[in-house]
Amino acid sequence: DMSQFTNSKRLCCWAGLTPGNNESAGKKKSVRITRAGIYLKPALVQVAHAAVKSDKSPYYKIKYEHICKRRGKKRAIIAIARMILTAIYNMFVTGEVWNPTDLYKIDMPQEMQDKQKEKAIKQAAKFLISLGLIKATDISVA
Repeated sequence: DMSQFTNSKRLCCWAGLTPGNNESAGKKKSVRITRAGIYLKPALVQVAHAAVKSDKSPYYKIKYEHICKRRGKKRAIIAIARMILTAIYNMFVTGEVWNPTDLYKIDMPQEMQDKQKEKAIKQAAKFLISLGLIKATDISVA
């Protein structure tokens, strides 16, 4: 039941995937993530590690590499875990399948882009067939 969380930020805070707030005299200091979510947080970190190593769907792998250059490996894994939890929350609330809006904006090799576009076309065709809007014989993939 996701109704107890008003948005994905509250869920991430409950799961312990948000940075702590340490501010004094107007100076903000970088601090560790919160200690909450002792059961959920390790599971999400394991999921993030698996998502980063996946070659089937390179979205999180490429995001991880970009974050890793700037912030380091451990912080990048926590960031990916938070992205995954946010995606899960949005899937539960809206009932829609996972569809990242910036998938085609990230820098990935041309062959991976072609694979992702082909995969998206196949999924869209399958969805239209399931709705009965087109027939399976009408499809021709170029």
